[in-house]
Parts: sequence; structure tokens; C-alpha cells
Amino acid sequence: MATLTTTGLKREVTQVLRKQGYTVRRNGLFSLKKDELEQRRKLHELAKAERAVSREDFLLDNIELIKTHLIDGSKLEIDKIDPEIIEVQPESNEEKLFRWWNIIWWSLPYERAYGRQMRFVVWDKYHKAPIGLIGLQSPILSWAPRDKYLGIEPDVRDYWVNQSLSAQRIGALPPYNDVLGGKLVSLLMTADVVRDTFQRKYADQKTVIKQRLIPSNLLFITTTGAYGKSSVYNRLKFNNETVAKFIGYTQGTGTFHIPNSLYQDLVKYLEKKGINVKRGYGSGPSRKLRLIDQALQSLGFANGITHGVKRALYLFPLVNNLKEVITDNEEPVWTHRDIREMTDFWRSKWAHPRATKDESYLEFSGDAFIEQTYKDLEKYKQLCPGA
Repeated sequence: MATLTTTGLKREVTQVLRKQGYTVRRNGLFSLKKDELEQRRKLHELAKAERAVSREDFLLDNIELIKTHLIDGSKLEIDKIDPEIIEVQPESNEEKLFRWWNIIWWSLPYERAYGRQMRFVVWDKYHKAPIGLIGLQSPILSWAPRDKYLGIEPDVRDYWVNQSLSAQRIGALPPYNDVLGGKLVSLLMTADVVRDTFQRKYADQKTVIKQRLIPSNLLFITTTGAYGKSSVYNRLKFNNETVAKFIGYTQGTGTFHIPNSLYQDLVKYLEKKGINVKRGYGSGPSRKLRLIDQALQSLGFANGITHGVKRALYLFPLVNNLKEVITDNEEPVWTHRDIREMTDFWRSKWAHPRATKDESYLEFSGDAFIEQTYKDLEKYKQLCPGA
């Protein structure tokens, strides 16, 4: 725990930023030493390590479940891959699989989901293994690139945004990732079953701010490329339809550069200064952004929550006339996407060509992966011994 004086806490924040690869100037500005892909990946390592160490017992307790459903690349038969989309239910094996892989696999650390939430495991019925994960949650209410692109006016923003979700986690797991399984999972995120689940789950709901009753329509999904533009989402099509549209970049703001343990100290620091930090409406990501920005500015860090990593923003329309629905109140013309049809399309367009060109997926070993996971957990404990 940091010393909750201005000097002590400022020193703690400076050390954390430098440990992640930032240069901190005397005027309080901080920036990445090298704005390169590998540096941006390394930038998230501390936050990922903290989350993994804090959940070490869960990760170790479920190793056997993971091993049961982890196949070697040499046993992957591309023509036999048979996906289904399973909604994650509390206390289920799917929930354990989702949580385990969410923490371990991605370099971008897991963040707690807020508001509306739908989680899915894309399951291969033939190989009895998870192909990938889809984690959806309530989106940011005000997001300039999205709102400008769709023509969303401020006075009706809550109405339209609450008919969308943000993909916090979307991607393929090994060995499916090596045959461009990420393309398949991204396609399947737009399947009718996902939209139908939303409609069933959120019927007759009202917006929080204005208490508007909104249709239980999932009109679109947004997501970001972790390190700029995404090779998975770029040129992602199904037949002749563009599935993912690039609509701009984020402003490079967020909270991942402040570990959770340090965040708690920042909140206590604000409380000590007499600032109201109580929960209430806006207790999710917006509250965390606000409090971290307020604390860092108070400590003399000029750019606060501006970490400098700009992410490409993508929009997945689930209606063919999305802009007209929003700006002209047209009735939605829904896309209709079948799991089997999209799988066959992915298999012929991406999976087989990749497997023919690059057979490295055959080398993936489940046992070697589990062994490496144990080593990674030890490394994470050395990175953040106080987590």
C-alpha cells in the first residue's frame, strides 16, 4: 500500500508508470518511451499479472478442467469443426472456462464488466473444446467517433446506445487461433442467436437516466483493436456483406496503466482530501475514469487518464439500414446469419488457406501450454508481489 501523502503517492504512481515503459517528465506529463507494437503489448503486462495473481487459486483449481478440453494442434480436424454458441450461466463449467481463459490468454488484461452483460463460449461440438470467447457489456454512453458516424444526437443518445453492446472480449483460443479462428468468432458474434438472447434477456427495460422504455433490439456491437487496427476485423466479410466497419480511433484514454491496488490508494487519497467518492449512478467504468483522472491531476500528473494508446474502433451492424433506423426512424431490416453458413464460409475463405500455407498450428501442445502457464504465474508473482 502506498503512503497516502501527496509526495508518497506521487512517487508510487511515478514508479508504476516507469515500470510499464513510460517516461515521466518534471512537468507531470508522461508518455511511452517507444510507441511500438511490442512496447504496447508489454505495457499491459503489469495489469494482466495483477489480475492473474489475485485469482491464482481459481486458476490452479481449474487446471484439470482446462486440460480436459484442450486439444493438440495435431488433432484439430478443420473440416470437422462444428461450433455452437453457449451463453455462460453462473456456476457452470462454461463460466469457469470463460473466466480462466479470459485471465490467462489475452495480453490485454481482463476488466470487470459493468451494466448489461452477455458472455458466450463458442464451443466445438466435434472436438469438445472451446473455440473462443465472446464477452459483451454495456458500452460507453458518450463516444464521439461512434456517435458522429451513426448520427446519434445527445438528447437521444441513451435510447440508441442502450440498443447496443460493446465487445470487451472477443477472440479465438489455441489451437484455433492459428487457423484464423478469430475471424470465425468475430463472425459468430453477429449470429441471430446472439441478437435473440439480447431480446429475451432485456425485454421491457428502461434507461437509467431518463427512464425511457426502449425496444429490446440489439442493433449493433462495437469493439476496439487492442493495439491499433486489427488484422481480424479488417476486411471481415460474410459473403458480400461487410461485417465490421472501421469508424475511427479512440482518444487514448483509459485506466489500465493504474493497477487496481494503486487505484484503491488513489480513492483513499481523494477521500482524505474530502472529495466525495461514493458509489451511485456511474459506479462503473465512468466512475473509475473520473476518480483516477481527478487523483492524478491532483498529484500533478498533467495527462491523467490519457495513457496514449489509441485503439481502432469497429462497428458491427446487425441491421442493414442502421443509420436510417437512427436518423430517420426507419424499421430495422435485420441481418440473418446462420452459424453453419458462417462456419462453412470461414472454413473455405480463411481456415483452409491458412492451414495450407502455414502448418505451425500442428505444433501446438496442450501439455506444453499448461506447463508454460505455471511458469507465467510464477513470473507474474515476481512482477507484482503485493497483489
